[in-house]
Amino acid sequence: MKLNRKNVLVCDCEGTMTIDGRALAKACAQGGDADGDLRVATHLCRRQIEEFQRVAGAAGQAGETLLVACTQEAPLFLETGNEMDAPPALAFTNIREKAGWSADAPGKSKDKKASTNLTAKMAALLNEAAMDWAGARSVSMKSEGVTLVLGRGEDAIEAAKKLAGRLNVTLVLEGAQDVQPPAVMEFPVFKGKVTGAGGHLGAFKVAIAGFIAAKASSRGALEWEGEPQSGTSECDLILDLRGGPALFPHAEKRDGYFNPDPGNPARVADAIFQMADMVGEFEKPRYVDYDEKICAHARSRITGCTRCIDNCPAGAITPDNERVNIDPYLCGGCGVCASVCPTGAAGYALPLGDELFKRARAVLRTYLKAGGTDPVLLIHDTDQGEEAIGLIARMGRGLPANVIPFAVNEVTQVGIDLFLSAAAFGAVRCLILLPPRKRAEAQAQEGEIAIAEAVLDGLGYGTGRVAHLHLDDPSAVEDTLWSLEKLPAMPQGDFLPLGRKRAVMRLALDALHKAAPNKVDEIAMPAGAPFGTVTVDTAGCTLCLSCVGACPARALRDNPDKPQLSFVEDACVQCGLCVKTCPEKVITLTPRLSFKDEAKSPRVQKEEDPFHCIRCGKPYGTRATINQMTEKLKGHSMFAGDAINRLKMCDDCRIMVQFDVANPLAGTPRPATRTTDDYLREREQMRKTAEADMKAKGLAPEADNDG
Repeated sequence: MKLNRKNVLVCDCEGTMTIDGRALAKACAQGGDADGDLRVATHLCRRQIEEFQRVAGAAGQAGETLLVACTQEAPLFLETGNEMDAPPALAFTNIREKAGWSADAPGKSKDKKASTNLTAKMAALLNEAAMDWAGARSVSMKSEGVTLVLGRGEDAIEAAKKLAGRLNVTLVLEGAQDVQPPAVMEFPVFKGKVTGAGGHLGAFKVAIAGFIAAKASSRGALEWEGEPQSGTSECDLILDLRGGPALFPHAEKRDGYFNPDPGNPARVADAIFQMADMVGEFEKPRYVDYDEKICAHARSRITGCTRCIDNCPAGAITPDNERVNIDPYLCGGCGVCASVCPTGAAGYALPLGDELFKRARAVLRTYLKAGGTDPVLLIHDTDQGEEAIGLIARMGRGLPANVIPFAVNEVTQVGIDLFLSAAAFGAVRCLILLPPRKRAEAQAQEGEIAIAEAVLDGLGYGTGRVAHLHLDDPSAVEDTLWSLEKLPAMPQGDFLPLGRKRAVMRLALDALHKAAPNKVDEIAMPAGAPFGTVTVDTAGCTLCLSCVGACPARALRDNPDKPQLSFVEDACVQCGLCVKTCPEKVITLTPRLSFKDEAKSPRVQKEEDPFHCIRCGKPYGTRATINQMTEKLKGHSMFAGDAINRLKMCDDCRIMVQFDVANPLAGTPRPATRTTDDYLREREQMRKTAEADMKAKGLAPEADNDG
C-alpha cells in the first residue's frame, strides 16, 4: 500500500496484534491519500526479511520513501537498506505499543466498538507518520575539548584523570583540604572559588576568585604557592563535582555542562562517558523563531508583555530595548515562551510553523472518519513519555483504544492554540503527560489550560477537557487512562490550520462556537487571558494616537483621512502597552472573548473634525488636542496675550507670526530727498487749486503775466 506517496509495510509482530489489512487500508484512505492493498506481514524483521528487501529495493530504485510500522527493529531495517545498491529513504512509526498491544484488542475486550477504534487509531498513526515535515534550522557549536573540572577532593582528581586522556583538562578545587596530590600531574591543578559563570558549549566563561596553583613539591597533601588572583577561565566543557548548587538555572538544559551528584558513581561515570566524545562541531536545533514586528514586549521604552522573559527556565530570554533577545545557544527547547506568547512572536520551530496543528488535524480527522469514537489526545514527549507508553503496553493493559498518543519534542511547548484546535477537530480530551522534571516549567502551561477550560465551559462543553496527567508511575498513568469518565462527544469540525497563532486560534474558536451547546456572544476571561476589549474614556481622549503607535497587534488603528481611533477586538492580546502609553490615562482593559461579528471589524472609539488654522484655514490637528493645549498653557508667560493664538495656528503660520514684529534696531525714519520735479509738481498743484477757488467765487482768473 502507498500512503501519501510512501510505501507502507505493516507487521503484526508474530501474531501478537490482530490487524485486518483490508480494514486498515480502508481506514487509512478515509484520512489520507491511500492506494493499493495492504498485506500484513507476521515476522518482517526475521523470517520475512525478503519481503522488506523486495519493497525497499523497489522504493530505492524509484527514489521513494518506505514507511515501516515498527520502531523496535529500526536499526536492522536501516542496516539492511544501506546495504542495497539504491538505499531507500526509511521512516518508522510505532503502532504496536501505541495501539496493537492493548486490552481493547479483539478477543480481549467485550466492547465491540473497541476493535473499530483500534483500527482507526492505527490508521491515524500511519497517516501522521506518512506526512512530510520540513526540517528545523540549527546553530553550530564547536568544542575543542578544553575542559574545566570543579570539585572538592580526590573524587574530582579521579574524574579529571579519566578525562585527561581524551580532553584538555584543568582542575580547580574549591575548599580542598588534606587532598593527596596525584603521582603524575597529567593536568594543571588549582585552588579557587567559583563566583559566577556564563556561556554555552564551546564558549563557557567561569569567574574564579583566589586562583592559586598547586605546589609541585606537595608531599602528603596538596599545597599551594603564589599570590591568589581573580580571573576568568574559558573552556568548552564543565564537569561540576562540587556537590552544591549548579552554576546555571535548569542546568540540565545547558549543553556541555554536567553537574552529577558526586556521591552517585554511576551518574559521574555517565557524565564522563558523554564528555569524552564531545570534541568537534555540534548542531543544535534553533527551537524558537522570533518575529519582533509583532512582539508585545515594549514600545518607546515602555514595557508591556514580559511573559516569555518571566517564564523562561533557562534564562535564555532577555530584554533588548523594544524587543527581546532569545539566545539559541542557551535555549533548552522547553517551548514555554511559545506556549505563553499572546501574539505568536515567539513560535516553536520543532516542528516549523503550523505543522503541529496539521498533525493534530490529520490524526483526529483520520480516526473519526474511520469510525473511531471519543478520541483522547495524549500529548507526550519522545523521552519519558514514550518510555512510559512502552512500559504500559509491555507490562500492563496498554493504552485504551480511543487514547491517541501525540508525540512532541517537549510537552511544555503546547498551549491554548493546540488545546482549542484539538477540541475543534473532535478530541473529547487533551491530556498532557507531564514528566516530574517538567513540573516547574509547566506552571505557565497551567494558565493556558485554565484559559482553554474557561472557553470550553463557557460554550457549554463542560470542564475536564484539558488537564495535566502527572507521570510519577506508569501504572498510575495506566489506571487513570482506563478509568476516564466518558464525556459528551465534541463536534467534528474541520479547518486548515494556517497562519500565525492568533489566526489558528480564531479558526478553532469559530468552529467550536458554531456547534456549541451554549452559543453565547461573549465569555468572561480570567486576568492574563490574551483576549479582551479596551474601553476609552472619550471625554478625556485627545486623539493623540499614541496608543496606535504602541499597539503591536494593530488592534488600535487610526484613519489617514481624518482624526479617528478604531479598535479591533479580535486582534487585541491584552498586553497593556496602550494603557501604559496613553498620556491622558483614559484606556482600560477588560479580558473577555467575544464571538460577535463586530469584534472582527474596526469599531470607532472616537472621531472628530480636524481643527483648522485660524490664520490660513489649513486642517492640522484635532479640536480636543488644541483646546486642551490652550487650556493648559494659557497661564504660561510664553503664551501671554495674543501669543496664545499661536497654538491655534498650523506649523507654517506659527513660524511666520513669530517673526512678523517691528525691528527693535530701527531708528527714526529719514525724510525723502526733494528734487526739482517735486517743486514743479507742488507749484502746478497750487495753481490749479487757486483757479478752482476763483471759479467757485465767480471771479475771472488773473491774466498770465507771460500772456
